[in-house]
Amino acid sequence: MKKGLKLTKEEISWILYDVGNSAFVLVMVTAIMPIFFKDFAAKGIADALSTAQWGFANSTASLLLAILAPLLGTFADYKNFKIKFFTIFLGIGLVFTLLLTMVNEGQWLLCLCLFVFARVGWAGANVFYDAFIVDITPKERMDGISANGYAWGYIGSVVPFLVIIAMIMSAADKSGVSLPVFQTKISFLLVAGWWLVFSIPMIKNVTQRYFILPSATAVSDSFSRLWLTFKEIRKYRQAFLFLIAYFFYIDGVGTIISMSTAYGRDLGFGVTLLIAVILFIQVIAFPFALLYGRLATIFSAKTMLLAGISIYCVITLAAFFLPAIVDESAKILAFWGIAFLVGSSMGGIQALSRSFYGKLIPREKSAEFFGFYNVFGKFAAITGPFLMGMVGFWSGHSRWGVLSVLILFIIGAWILNKVNIQTDPCATTIDLSRSKS
Repeated sequence: MKKGLKLTKEEISWILYDVGNSAFVLVMVTAIMPIFFKDFAAKGIADALSTAQWGFANSTASLLLAILAPLLGTFADYKNFKIKFFTIFLGIGLVFTLLLTMVNEGQWLLCLCLFVFARVGWAGANVFYDAFIVDITPKERMDGISANGYAWGYIGSVVPFLVIIAMIMSAADKSGVSLPVFQTKISFLLVAGWWLVFSIPMIKNVTQRYFILPSATAVSDSFSRLWLTFKEIRKYRQAFLFLIAYFFYIDGVGTIISMSTAYGRDLGFGVTLLIAVILFIQVIAFPFALLYGRLATIFSAKTMLLAGISIYCVITLAAFFLPAIVDESAKILAFWGIAFLVGSSMGGIQALSRSFYGKLIPREKSAEFFGFYNVFGKFAAITGPFLMGMVGFWSGHSRWGVLSVLILFIIGAWILNKVNIQTDPCATTIDLSRSKS
C-alpha cells in the first residue's frame, strides 16, 4: 500500500470484520472450546475417544465447506448476492455459537453438532469476506489491505481472549484442572457479541462492485459456470498454478500452527507456557503482518511469500533439533525463538496469499474463485497433520513428523516460483459495477 494513502470507509469496514471473527478461532477452535468439550460435554468418555471425536468434528466442518464453497461462490457472484450469502453464513455462525451455551454435561453429540454448524457458518462467511477484497480496494492496495486485515485480526482475537481468561481464572477451582462451566459459557456469549459488533460495518458499508447479472435460469447457470470453470481451468493457468503451490505451503503453515501445542506437550512443556506462547505469537503477528504488506510494495508479494516460506523451513528444522537440547532453560528459550519466527511470518503469508490470488482472478467471478481457494485451503488442513502424525508414528518420535513438513514448503516454493502474475489473462477484467440489470 502506498505511503500516505488513507484507508477508505469500505477498507476499514472490511478490516474490522477480521477483528471480529478472529476471536472465534482463538476461543472456539484453539483454546477454550476444546477443553470445554473434553472436560464437560464429553465427561466420562475416554480421553482418546473424546479427542478423536473432536478431530472428526473439525474435519467434518472443513469437508462440508470444501464441498459447498465453489457452488456457493457461483451463486454469490450474481449482483447483490455476495453480501446476502455473507450475512446468511454470519447468522449461522452466530446462532450456533450462542446455542453452545445450552449444552449440558455429557451431551457430547449435541455439542459437536452445534460446533460443526458454528464453524461452517464462520468459515462460510469467510469465503465471501475474502472474495470482497476485489470490491473494496484496487489491485495496487490489495497486499496492504489484506495484511491490515490479518494484523488487526490477531489483536482482535487477543482482546476478548484476555478478558475471558481473566474471568475464567478468577472463578476456576484451586486445582486449576477444569474450566468453570458458567464462566466458560459466558465466554461463548462474549465471542458472539464481539463478532457481531465488528460485522455491522461490513454489512452496512461494503458494496459488491463486480458481479454477473442474474438470468431467468440462475440456478442452472450457476452449475454450468461451475462446470465451465473446471473445464477451462487452463485459461486461468497462473491462478490454478498458484492454488497448487498454495495447497502445499499453506498445508505446512497450518500444520505447524495446529500441531505446535501437541508437539510442545511431547517435549514436556507445561500448559501455562504453551498458552503464553500462543498469546505471544498473536501479538508478534500483528506488526509483522503489516510489515509484510509494506515490504510487498517494495519487493513484490511473490518475493515476500517465498521469504515467508523460507522462514518456515528454518522453523521446521529448528523444531526438529529442539529435542536434542539437553539444558531445559536453553530448550525453553529456543522454543520462544521458534514462536517468534512463527509469529513473524504466519500473518504475512496468509495475508499476501489472499491478495496475490485476488490479483490473478476475474473480479466479477471472485466469489466462485475464492470458493476454490478455500477448497484448497480446507483440504490442505487435513493432509498436513495426517502426514506429520503418520511419519511420527512410523518413526516413533514426533520430531521426524515435524521434519516431514519441510517437504511441503519445498514443493510449495518450487511451484510458486513458476507463477507469473503478468501472463495470466485474469490479470485484466471488465468493471461490471455499472452494468444495468
